[in-house]
Formats: sequence, C-alpha cells, structure tokens
Amino acid sequence: MIEKKIGIINRCLPHGSAQGRESLDLTLAMSAFNESLSLFFIGDGVYQLLDGHDPTECLQKHFQPLFKMLELYDVENIYVCQQSLLQRAITEDQLMIEVTSVDTQTLKTNLALQDQLLSF
Repeated sequence: MIEKKIGIINRCLPHGSAQGRESLDLTLAMSAFNESLSLFFIGDGVYQLLDGHDPTECLQKHFQPLFKMLELYDVENIYVCQQSLLQRAITEDQLMIEVTSVDTQTLKTNLALQDQLLSF
C-alpha cells in the first residue's frame, strides 16, 4: 500500500480559536498512521511557534508545549514561510522547535507535492 503525502497548513493565530490546537492534535494522531506527513506554517500561523505564549487571559488551554512532541512522533517535515517570518519581524531563533524556513516558490512546490492538504 502506498502512503499518501499529507500536508497540514497552519494559518491562524495560536489563541482566539481552537484551530491551532486541533491542527496539532490531528498531526500527532495522524503521525501514528502516516509517515509522509508535512506541516506548513504560513501567515499568522508562524505565531504558533513563538515561545512564551500565555493563553490564560483568553481562557484557553496552553497547547504550545505539545509542539516539542513532534520530534518524538517522527514528524520531521516542518516548513515555515520565510516571507511570513520577515513580515512579522520574527527570526528562526525565536521559534520553539527546529523548522525548515523556505521561500515562497519552494513552499508552493512542497505544497504541490502533497496528495492531500488540510488547512487550519
């Protein structure tokens, strides 16, 4: 059986909605069944990877420590849009996990290689 390549796109802020947490939960669950899994952080989605969030004021659970579980679950294809980082004055050293920073063209190419895309 051939595994499908699945890409999960994160575009939303880390708090204010449940999308960031749902995306991470889905990623961790799918990693048990599929090794061809890629995560993409685009636009405001890059804020999910910034260390030091405090969601208590908006009465949400702090899911950010779960990003460190990605390595244990062998999720290695984690891509961040360089342009999104630049527009938000964020550097790779500020991110809590190791990522592959890619330009817009490479991002489009990697997205096109996926058999299925899920967007949050």
